Amino acid sequence: MGWRGILGFDYGILQAPLGPDISGPELVAAVANAGAIGILRAPDWESPDYLRELIRKTKSLTNKPFGVGIVLAFPHKENLKCVLQEKVAILQLYWGQVTKDVVFEAHQAGVKVVPQIGSIEEAKLALDAGVDAIIVQGHEAGGHVIGQEALVALVPRVVDLVGSRGIPVIAAGGIVDERGYVAALALGAQGVCLGTRFLATDESYAHPEYKKRVVEMSETEYTNVYGRARWPGAPHRVLKTPFFVEWRNLPDHENEANQPVIGHSTIHGMEKEIRRFAGTIPNRTTTGDIENMVMYAGEGVGLIEDILPAAQVVKRLVEGAQALIQQRFTSSV
Repeated sequence: MGWRGILGFDYGILQAPLGPDISGPELVAAVANAGAIGILRAPDWESPDYLRELIRKTKSLTNKPFGVGIVLAFPHKENLKCVLQEKVAILQLYWGQVTKDVVFEAHQAGVKVVPQIGSIEEAKLALDAGVDAIIVQGHEAGGHVIGQEALVALVPRVVDLVGSRGIPVIAAGGIVDERGYVAALALGAQGVCLGTRFLATDESYAHPEYKKRVVEMSETEYTNVYGRARWPGAPHRVLKTPFFVEWRNLPDHENEANQPVIGHSTIHGMEKEIRRFAGTIPNRTTTGDIENMVMYAGEGVGLIEDILPAAQVVKRLVEGAQALIQQRFTSSV
């Protein structure tokens, strides 16, 4: 059916759960219909009824399996129950320890558990919990980055740790094209997870100006300027927009709590004010000073030259990787 498939999917390509609502039903369904792994992003607050609507809307757009991502740093118990009740294919977890109890409950519901980790220590804990696959996030990744190691160093260590257990390792961080895909395979990964590349698609819920900046800009920086009050101790990689360059040395005691409101947005059905230095990226509903809002992106952003349908991104990755391996790395004998 496919090439390099993992976890029962046609392809070893996973679309990251872009927050807070950028990977909505339209994007996830488009990725799933293309044979890859689409992941919804659950709200960062308890909202099981709304999450159930998201899941069911996605099911109305595809008959293929997909997943839901939950950030463990935020309230999530009721959202987690919803995911298991709806029996989605994948429960993706991040920024917190995955427990044996959660894995057991998920498996009882027929749901596979795939945590994202940023260190070998986290990988060991995930493995002990009995997870079904591990996403290894390198320091090159966009958005909130929990680890400090480069992908090229961390992936082989996790691959060696997993050994012969049959648990796929999925590489994440700075990968946007077939070259990154093949490089990840060479490191021992069985799949790749892409965020920024899927943000710059027709179906993503990102604001058009945000997508435009992703295509036009090529430099990022790892920082803690944004969202300090809401999510302390959560550094992130962002585009080096003019606003960021101006404020990149924001004093440690400053945060968004006492800053002026620069915009408004509807996020997962809730009206939200966006203050200067908030960690909320602009979605399609956002109004205000878009250019002064945070714009997360990975180090591979400079390789993104266009906004494509999500299915085309998957197609390019698969066909490009196949061709690259055949042309560059397969013996002609």
